[in-house]
Amino acid sequence: MLLSLCAGFASFAFTLVAVLMMRDLDEQIAASLTMGLFALLIVWVAAERPNSAHARAVAALIDRLLAVDAGDLTSPAPAAVRNGMPALAAAVDNLFAQVRSNLDNVHVMALYDPVTALPNRIHFKREADRLLKARGPGERVALLFIDLDGFKEVNDNLGHAQGDHVLIMVANRLREVVKAEARDGAPVQPLLARLAGDEFTLLFPAVGNAQEAELIAGRALTALNEPYQIAEQTVHMGASIGVAIGPRHGEDLTSLMKAADTAMYDAKAAGRSRVSLFRPEMAAAVEQKVMTERALREALAKGQFELAFQPQVCARTGAVIAAEALLRWNHPTEGMRLPGSFLGVAEESSLMVDIGDWVVGEAVATLHRWRAAGMTQRLTFNVSPRQVDRPDFFRRLRETLAKSGPPPWPLEIEFTETLAMKCGDAVILELAALREEGVTIAIDDFGSGYSNLSRMNDMPLDRVKLDRGLVQGVDVSDGARTIVSAVIHLIHGLGCEAVGEGVERGEQLDVLRAIGCDILQGFAFAEPMGETEFVAWVRDNAPRRRLPRIA
Repeated sequence: MLLSLCAGFASFAFTLVAVLMMRDLDEQIAASLTMGLFALLIVWVAAERPNSAHARAVAALIDRLLAVDAGDLTSPAPAAVRNGMPALAAAVDNLFAQVRSNLDNVHVMALYDPVTALPNRIHFKREADRLLKARGPGERVALLFIDLDGFKEVNDNLGHAQGDHVLIMVANRLREVVKAEARDGAPVQPLLARLAGDEFTLLFPAVGNAQEAELIAGRALTALNEPYQIAEQTVHMGASIGVAIGPRHGEDLTSLMKAADTAMYDAKAAGRSRVSLFRPEMAAAVEQKVMTERALREALAKGQFELAFQPQVCARTGAVIAAEALLRWNHPTEGMRLPGSFLGVAEESSLMVDIGDWVVGEAVATLHRWRAAGMTQRLTFNVSPRQVDRPDFFRRLRETLAKSGPPPWPLEIEFTETLAMKCGDAVILELAALREEGVTIAIDDFGSGYSNLSRMNDMPLDRVKLDRGLVQGVDVSDGARTIVSAVIHLIHGLGCEAVGEGVERGEQLDVLRAIGCDILQGFAFAEPMGETEFVAWVRDNAPRRRLPRIA
């Protein structure tokens, strides 16, 4: 405002002086025009001065924004903006603060596990690589690969929310182990991370020897074996821990991780909930496993699997009432391989699901042929935990069964004792629905694990198959005979039939019949055979294998 008044006064005075000094009209007109233009210039300068300040502020703000390209997210709004446009300056500062906060959150999400707040695989690899490169001559490191035993059951039975709570508890226990092993004043502290799922890893930058590393792993195992209190329930889990020592088992992180992972699988194979130190011969076992897995994939693709059938007979009459479908692998160079030589590898991978689907499809196709031929024998087959884990397993099973004709379906599904005890309520409901459609349910290998009799009483069961270990000495040991008799009475008390599996001698057959076993299966009757042989055996031989009736 003051500048505008001064400009107006200067224009007036300059014009007045010029007019008084000019005598001629032409000179007065020219001077008037000149002074008028001067006055307009002065007024324009006075009017445009504030806009020029704004322009300088905007230019400064543009320079500030361009500085982001160089990584500057911390400098405040320029002084020209704060002085001339304080509201805009505050908005710019708030915007950059929000951007910095969002970037911090992205950084945390990229490098830390959201459940346990531990470093994730990416963060662990970065820090571990840096630590290994900075290792001095002769310094040893220990890498622990930890895989929880039984965590899947916690997720299935209690839900993922409680499963996450367990993972947090596991992380806190491992933090305590790290804290106890950390050395004051050490330039580098141990690294703890959650790699994925139920897998954790620990890297100790300075250990004296392998024995010290095993002691540390033992303390971690003890901590993880303690019960977990979750949702007013006590949950027992363990962990399989593999240990690798650098540089003996590897110079870089990739080699150490491979060695520790191999040792962890060795711990699982040895019974779980234990520590295993890597040994070179383990690598050969892993290589064999990889080769077997590759060969199994090829077997699926080339149709090398077959089903063999072993008859089940009524213990009272000897009539053939069922057959168990048993998987065989017709290997192109090794001949016929039994399930025990390859199913363990398949169970540890997704192959078990594909193999299980093949078994279901082939068993249902067999059942369809038997129906068409007028055979009434029931067909039984085993179902893997891997198959049951799939949410669409029962829907797919029904769709496959429908191809053999309408229900009732003379089919029996066998579960291991362990799976039967751990399956959730949803699985039990599905089994009950299948049972309504004529499918019968059996527990296999009963007596080889832990059974909850109350849970068995609630399950939709038709038959319970005695473990071979129970049957083996029933004809030579009074103790074995007493135990088997008690187990059979227990099975009958649950409203189920007892199936004696692995009957190889006539003496075993006689004892099992005498103590009330309902169905018998084993070499005492027939070995597993191909479908054509089985159909012929039922037609030609079965009538002559009838047993004396038991009242």
